[in-house]
Amino acid sequence: MSIEVKVPQLPESVADATLVAWHKKPGDVVRREENLVDLETDKVVLEVPAPADGVLKQIIAADGAVVTSGQLLALLEPGAVSAAAAAATSSVASAAPAAKPAAAGRPSAPAAESAVAPAAKSGPGANRMGPAVRKLVDEHDIDPAAIAGSGREGRITKGDVLEYLADHQASTVGLEHEVLPGAGVSDSEPQARGPLRNEQRVPMTRLRARIAERLLQAQQQAAMLTTFNEVDMTAVMALRQRYQDPFTAKHGVKLGFMGFFVKASVEALRQFPVVNASIDGSDIVYHEYFDIGVAVSTERGLVVPVLRNAEFAGVAEIERSIRDFGERARKGGLRMEELTGGTFTITNGGIFGSLMSTPILNPPQSGILGMHKIQQRPVVVDGKIEARPMMYLALTYDHRMVDGREAVQFLVHIKDLIEDPSRLLLEV
Repeated sequence: MSIEVKVPQLPESVADATLVAWHKKPGDVVRREENLVDLETDKVVLEVPAPADGVLKQIIAADGAVVTSGQLLALLEPGAVSAAAAAATSSVASAAPAAKPAAAGRPSAPAAESAVAPAAKSGPGANRMGPAVRKLVDEHDIDPAAIAGSGREGRITKGDVLEYLADHQASTVGLEHEVLPGAGVSDSEPQARGPLRNEQRVPMTRLRARIAERLLQAQQQAAMLTTFNEVDMTAVMALRQRYQDPFTAKHGVKLGFMGFFVKASVEALRQFPVVNASIDGSDIVYHEYFDIGVAVSTERGLVVPVLRNAEFAGVAEIERSIRDFGERARKGGLRMEELTGGTFTITNGGIFGSLMSTPILNPPQSGILGMHKIQQRPVVVDGKIEARPMMYLALTYDHRMVDGREAVQFLVHIKDLIEDPSRLLLEV
């Protein structure tokens, strides 16, 4: 009796998903928990594992289909792994002698190559890639089996593909220079000159479309205003340098700046609870907990995993959580519940070199903190000009519920806590 492979239950906030790509075709042997297909929602990419050992009998929903919770995707014939594997082995063995005569003649070589190439793309390496990585592999016509995966369980990351391309760039360039002169163009034929003006049209991913929708929603529905300040990072940087080695040795994670800013944000939100609130119709909802979203940039777009109950987390736990979020976000491994909710958001454009920006609210939140690049600048300290590591801070807030006075004081409070980190311990 066939086993039905269905779309897993989607959260209430997600109506449907797009079927990105099948990793197996009808007749392929599959193992229990082996990824069969990728489903892309507007938040994450979901993997649908095989419910049992067997053979993929029939694919019901094709690539690109929009599917909903519980919808039938495919039929699986259970308990046929051994027989199918044996049949595949015997077919390969019987085909091997037949291939020898063909190898003796040159004309059959291209046919052999064309028969092998598609199989390479669906080989063992194909199941170790996310949709974005698979697209990059297809664009450059790379055999996934030739790439060593550095991700979890040997998954191939974008960095692995780029490294592979860099390693093989020299040989590729040499091949191009060797082939182009004899490409069937006679000396008498005119050669095309000038820059190439190619275009490529690709549909938005579900995530990118969702990001665009929410940003437009924020612009249209919130009265956004941004206030700025600057913070002297001397004290935090000295503290970080002093305790970096013992902190790393004890907690297994480096001491960064985000832990300090999350703790400072929580304390500032305690003092100014309206910045931690949201509007629901004609009501203002004051959240008595602190779920801090931390923006993470991935090759698919920006995602904001949420650090739940940040008020109870120490600096080490915050740093570990953020590192884990970043690693899993780039591999498409974040869970849906980790991307929903949040009462306040922190984004760090400084890691990309941004000196100043105006972040956009993450609805229905009323505030978002923007961190920026640390830069040595001359400042006046005790009547003397000194070079200090300075960072611009930006707070974008919803002016419908947050007044300018509260927004400015909120940002000043964060500045004071960062410039004197001992206040975080004393909660003053």
